[in-house]
Amino acid sequence: MHDEYFMDLALKFATVGEDQTSPNPVVGAIIVKEGAVVGFGAHLSAGSHHAEVHALNMAGENAVGSTMYVTLEPCNHYGKTPPCTMAILNAGIKKVVVATLDPNPKVAGTGVTKLKDAGIEVEVGLCEVEAVKLNKAYFHFMKQKLPFVTLKQAITLDGKIATVHGKNENITGKEVQEDVHRKRGQTDAILVGVGTVLTDDPLLTNRFTESKKQPIRIILDTHLRTPINAKVITDQTTQTWIVVGLEVTPDHITSFAQDNVQVIQLKTKTIAIQDVLQELARRNIVTLYVEGGQRINTSFIISGLVNEMITYIAPKLVGDHDGMGMLEDLEVKSMADAVPLKLQQVDRIGDVIKVISGVGV
Repeated sequence: MHDEYFMDLALKFATVGEDQTSPNPVVGAIIVKEGAVVGFGAHLSAGSHHAEVHALNMAGENAVGSTMYVTLEPCNHYGKTPPCTMAILNAGIKKVVVATLDPNPKVAGTGVTKLKDAGIEVEVGLCEVEAVKLNKAYFHFMKQKLPFVTLKQAITLDGKIATVHGKNENITGKEVQEDVHRKRGQTDAILVGVGTVLTDDPLLTNRFTESKKQPIRIILDTHLRTPINAKVITDQTTQTWIVVGLEVTPDHITSFAQDNVQVIQLKTKTIAIQDVLQELARRNIVTLYVEGGQRINTSFIISGLVNEMITYIAPKLVGDHDGMGMLEDLEVKSMADAVPLKLQQVDRIGDVIKVISGVGV
């Protein structure tokens, strides 16, 4: 069998940990000796054994003189677990095939160097494109020091998110709702503006999927207008972080003090998307799912910090009378100035079209 076969197998094992490892990446490892797989593993959750260790534990003495295929460069530092390079060296692995280097500054080539310096044969770059795609949010987070932002909207065929400004209406159906909640269960945090809280009083939780992961709820609320009895405050399912401006008084902030609520006060009177994302990155939010209204959508698009858009298009027409579009004025004067998108995937969910696009690429 060829190297590509075993690395592809490692990539498949890596997917077992999808949506469970944040802020760590997903990783798969395969150990092969004399053409047969003798060990395999995946990283399953932050703080638990890495994929290489699981594979080595399974291989046991068969690891001596074998080849390891791993989807991401083995770590070479002490974190919540010891360095994987040490485990590989102690096991007697002869060769390591690495799909891609780790962009984490704590690793960033040092893992490969450590193995080479110890006399282990190392190859890097096999199935690299697939490996990077598997951890696209992690790579973005490590390189840009910002969360990977997905902007989601449900619209009519003529681009409306509501018939009347501010009115909460269900444009799509249950199948799309389940798909949205599945995405919520795959992300670190979900963000809306205070307008959505005041109008809809949403829970912002993952309720319709088997995943038990709950995103942290982020509310952008410059003047702290979120009602103290709003569901995002009273519901204990997950944490709620409210981002406010400099003018909110300490007494007002203290009134929200409870275990599941944090008020994050910025050092500016207004809230800039860049500042919010930098603060969330400091708190290890790798993936952010934005489900805001027209104003939040526009602010994120203008910021240039949206990585991906998920748009659900329902086969309905509203027309212009009082209909609200998904975006406010972007001041686009010609098609040459339009925000560029790159179509990545199109699916059909019942009668609704789901479009996934990269933004600014």
